[in-house]
Amino acid sequence: MNILVIGGGGREHAVIQCLKKSPRVEKIFALPGNGGIARDAECYPVKATDLAGIAAFVREHHVDFAVVTPDDPLVLGLVDLLEGMGIPCFGPKKDAAIIEGSKVFSKQLMQKYGIPTAESRTFDRADEALAYLRDAEYPVVIKADGLALGKGAVIVNSAEEAERTVKEMMVDHVFGASGDRILVEEFLTGPEVSVLSFTDGNVVIPMVSSMDHKRALDGDLGLNTGGMGTVAPNPYYTEEIAKECMEHIFLPTIRAMNAEGRTFRGCLYFGLMLTPKGPKVIEYNCRFGDPETQVVLPLLQSDLLEIMLATREGRLSEEMVRFSSGAACCVVLASAGYPKQYQTGYEITLPSTGENEYIFIAGAQLREGKLYSSGGRVLGAVATAPTLREAVGRAYALADKIRFENAYMRRDIGKRALSALGEE
Repeated sequence: MNILVIGGGGREHAVIQCLKKSPRVEKIFALPGNGGIARDAECYPVKATDLAGIAAFVREHHVDFAVVTPDDPLVLGLVDLLEGMGIPCFGPKKDAAIIEGSKVFSKQLMQKYGIPTAESRTFDRADEALAYLRDAEYPVVIKADGLALGKGAVIVNSAEEAERTVKEMMVDHVFGASGDRILVEEFLTGPEVSVLSFTDGNVVIPMVSSMDHKRALDGDLGLNTGGMGTVAPNPYYTEEIAKECMEHIFLPTIRAMNAEGRTFRGCLYFGLMLTPKGPKVIEYNCRFGDPETQVVLPLLQSDLLEIMLATREGRLSEEMVRFSSGAACCVVLASAGYPKQYQTGYEITLPSTGENEYIFIAGAQLREGKLYSSGGRVLGAVATAPTLREAVGRAYALADKIRFENAYMRRDIGKRALSALGEE
């Protein structure tokens, strides 16, 4: 089969390398891909949001199956477009992708169907939001309704911070139309857990849980980023909590979407907070997380393509999905200064990878056979091992062999998880 993968980051590189293991895969196209992905797939410079350009590409190339990974094209309806052209896809249609595309929609869905989440208020006028926030109890979380590159949720600790955040979102439009409506949410406390899941609209099969590290600096300090590293599994996510989440969150969410006439097929990401009152949903994503995918898929022992086909065709079963009992760690190497200003264009020197080691490229260009940095997050050094301690050690050993000017990485990825296991 000829597979088309939409996207061009480290997540897509992990998906493509996993798909390559399937004996049914003959060729993989990536739009737009990147310099690292170009070593594993045929890349073409078509943006993931260029729906007309993607449609033209499909007309010119024989594609048997498409995997749409980023949020933007899913919310724009790329799956609907490709399916209408006769190309079966992995990923939700537009009416289901709204679960990530609108935080107001997802919050109303949870409230309507009794799915545990933070208390919240919705505002579409800045003056009304500001009036409410003058007497609020802090901290609170202010969220832009629409997609905002993972930066649309802000924890604020005072009325002054709240006023500044509301004005940035609703008046200055730093997130464009995504900030026309906002949510003001109760601030929840507890360990955070990411759980990706395969679902065909009826069956839900969670993947290995993971722990993301969003802050730029060691000790969970600094600005929020797209993710500076991940580990899997998340030690806070016990079997007991997993059963509770399946009963009260995962299955109810799928049933709620069906009841709304918005059947979800694809990868549904549950961002959870394990509060003193039990697990609650922080957010949904309508696709694989980044960089969670980079630690979850290396632990997958089953054929990813077969799972994706079954997901799309409504025949997913637990027997089809098997994960290793081991652990994985991803250390992100970024350009110094990320997520603000940073320099790119530096040559990247990569070591050879050993067994159970991976380098997933996120932001790099290929020029005359050499890789050059082209983004804030440049790549992820990943290792799997029988224990988390071994996986963390191997991931850092691999990361330390990678060279490019102004490379930066956090030095404490996995430290919190090891502490929870009593192995710090």
